Amino acid sequence: MMPAALKTPLALTCAALLSGCMVGPDYVRPTVDLPAQYAPAQDAAPVAVARGWWKQFNDDTLNALIERALADNADVQRAAARIEQADALLREAGAALFPDVGLEAGASRSRISGVGAPIPAGAPLYRNSFQTAISTSFELDFWGKLRRASEAARAQALGTRHAKDTVELTLVSQVVGGYLNLRALDAQLVLSRDTLATRRENVDILRSRVERGLTNELELQQALGAVAAIEAQIADLARSRGIAENQIALLTGHLGMQIEASDLRSLPLPPLPPAGLPSSLLDARPDVRQAEAELASANAQIGVAKAALYPSISLTGNYGSQSRELSDLFSGPANIWSLGVALDLPLFDAGRRSARVDQATAQQKQALAGYVSAIRNAFTDVRDALVAAERYAQSVSALQAQADAAARSLQLAQKRYDAGYSRYLEVLDAQRTANEASLALVRARQGQLAEVVNLYAALGGGWGEEAVAAPDDAAAPSVR
Repeated sequence: MMPAALKTPLALTCAALLSGCMVGPDYVRPTVDLPAQYAPAQDAAPVAVARGWWKQFNDDTLNALIERALADNADVQRAAARIEQADALLREAGAALFPDVGLEAGASRSRISGVGAPIPAGAPLYRNSFQTAISTSFELDFWGKLRRASEAARAQALGTRHAKDTVELTLVSQVVGGYLNLRALDAQLVLSRDTLATRRENVDILRSRVERGLTNELELQQALGAVAAIEAQIADLARSRGIAENQIALLTGHLGMQIEASDLRSLPLPPLPPAGLPSSLLDARPDVRQAEAELASANAQIGVAKAALYPSISLTGNYGSQSRELSDLFSGPANIWSLGVALDLPLFDAGRRSARVDQATAQQKQALAGYVSAIRNAFTDVRDALVAAERYAQSVSALQAQADAAARSLQLAQKRYDAGYSRYLEVLDAQRTANEASLALVRARQGQLAEVVNLYAALGGGWGEEAVAAPDDAAAPSVR
């Protein structure tokens, strides 16, 4: 009899052996040295912007385009298919933790030779054999190889979800950027057509004055040249608009679509983030999450490789019936069964298994470097977008003043010419300056809005409370 004092420790030891251990390193999120904030903290009321940030433009056409793109874009569909594939791989890895159970059944009829080896008297030459059995095999996961493989597959499946989020965020940014470009071209076309109408009116006036001998042919030809120049500019803008429209159609998956003209100047400037934005917002970026998921998967693969250095133990079992007559197949005497255990212990493989551990370790180092790089690039993206948004705001303010001054100068030049104090060349120069200033203002406004889009994308789509919530377990796939 076993002493009572030994029963509890032995039971705990058996439980530990049955549950097994986990070789290889457990995943711990690495620390990356970054400043705590993007900008010095100031007294500013925080403005939270969450998912659906493009709706800040208050443009129904843009919202409809993004909905189409998210539904029909081929890159998004490809990313969704990768999620399905990763989930299937996760289910396959999880299934290895459970025993395989199979049903076997067979029937055969054979004849033995009547002139060969002597057979007992009365023994039949024809023999039947019927057999059915349930068999199972199961590898005991003592060292955590199967669990580490499932852990790696789970991280990969989570990474594919973040990859899809990255594709969607990039797609939305491209659609919004293309839409801003389209609206900027619409605004430039409006300005150019207004300029063309004014110049054509001036040509008519000059032609009348030439016919009456009030001015010379030179001024008329200068005016005609100015009209031709603005017509070429309109043609170039129209060409660019057509290409921009085609690019949006490609992104949305609706080739040949046509978008009605609008004006960039009607779009509001979305809110900018408050000062002192925490750098922890980088955790909301899907590409950073994807890089961390890849790191976690590579970390788990080290455990898979290390577990191969230890012996593997498998259990097999078989239970069924075997009989020469089908009527006796399920009778008690026909029962058959077997139980077995197998041990596979590597003794010598010329370093093959240890080389696989080194490979997995090297891949984990690569994934770690990729994660650190993703964090640093993300931080730099936000800093660049913040600086660009601030400088573009200054440029828009300065160019607005320039455009106002150019418009006033044009009015004065026209009045001076009408009063006979200057030649028409002065009017043409003022028209050209006013046109260029107006176009430059539109382009700067487009750049300002585009940098806000880049900032939103760099922050993972917003900076509300839900953007900084820990997402790793919330969206993690499970083994079914």
